[in-house]
Amino acid sequence: MSTKTENNIVAEEYDVVVVGGGAAGLSAAVTLGRALRSVLVIDAGEPRNAPAEGVHGFLSRDGINPKELLELGRAEALQYGADIVPGIAVGARSTADQANGSKIAFEVDLADGRTVKARRLLVTTGLVDILPDVEGIRERWGRDVLHCPYCHGWEVRNKVIGILGSVPMALHQALLFRQWSPNITLFLNDIVEPTEEQWDQLAARSISMVDGKVQALQITDDALTGVVLASGSTIPVDAVVTGPRLEARSGVLESLGVPIVEHPMGVGSHVEVNALGGATSVPGVWAAGNVTDLTGQVMASAAAGVMAGAAINADLMMEETRAAVEEARQAALAR
Repeated sequence: MSTKTENNIVAEEYDVVVVGGGAAGLSAAVTLGRALRSVLVIDAGEPRNAPAEGVHGFLSRDGINPKELLELGRAEALQYGADIVPGIAVGARSTADQANGSKIAFEVDLADGRTVKARRLLVTTGLVDILPDVEGIRERWGRDVLHCPYCHGWEVRNKVIGILGSVPMALHQALLFRQWSPNITLFLNDIVEPTEEQWDQLAARSISMVDGKVQALQITDDALTGVVLASGSTIPVDAVVTGPRLEARSGVLESLGVPIVEHPMGVGSHVEVNALGGATSVPGVWAAGNVTDLTGQVMASAAAGVMAGAAINADLMMEETRAAVEEARQAALAR
C-alpha cells in the first residue's frame, strides 16, 4: 500500500474522478483502489452531517463522530492509492468525439482554476437541507432540531418532542416519533390540515395538536426549551422535528446534461440512476449516495458507493477488453 498524502493532483488522467468526499465517495474510492484503479477524490469539505454529534445505524461504528468517520475513510482510501484533494468541482464536460467513436472521457473544472481528466466520473455530492423559515432552527439543526427518528430517535426517547408542521410528511413524522416518546405535540403551523382519518390516528396515539403559526424556537442556556407561537405563547419542548426540503447538490451533474427530477415522495429533488450500480442517463457518469437517495442514512450511502465503484470498474474492464480484442484482430490482419 502507498503512503500518499492529500492535496495533490498527480496524474494527467485518472481512471475515475469522484466528486464528493463523504461516505459514498470514499467507499467508492476504496473499492476502486482495491481494484488497482487510479482514483482522485475531490472533497469540498462540506459534509451534511457535520452538526451531528454522532453517526447512527452504521454497524460497528454506531455513535462515531462524523468527522472521525471521514478521517478514517480518507486514510483507507489513501492506503489503496487514491488521491484526495480539497476543492469545489464547478462543472464537467465530455471530451469524447462520439462522431469518430473515441472512448468516453471527461474533464472536471475546479473553482480554483484547476482541471482534471478522467475516463469515468462518479458524483457523490449529497444534498442540501432547505429548512423552514423559523428563527432558531438553523442554529439548532442536528443538535435538538432533528428530522430522522432512526438517526436521532434514541437520543430523544421519552423526551417532550414537538413536530413542526412544515411539510405534509409532518403527520407521518408525528406518528413515527410516537414510537420513541409518549410526549408528542404536532404544531400545525397554519400549514398542516389533517384529514378526519388523520385526526383519529393522532388522537388514538395521544398526540397533542397546537394551532397557530410557529414564530421561533426558545433557547435557554444553549438548549432548546420551547416553541414560540406568533400569538406570543410558548409551548415547552426538549426537541423539535422538522421536515426540510431535500435538494440534490447537482451542479456538476447538470453541467453534463444529467436531469434532476422531483422525488416521488415529494420531499425534494434527486438524480435517477440505474439501481444496479448508480449509472446515470449519461454514459460514463455515475452517481451515488444522497444525491440519488434523499432518505438514505450514512451506511446506505457507503454501500451505494461500493456498488458504484464495482460497476465503474466493470465498465472500464469491458472497454479495455473491447480494445484488446480489436488490437488482436488488427494484429491478425497485419500478419
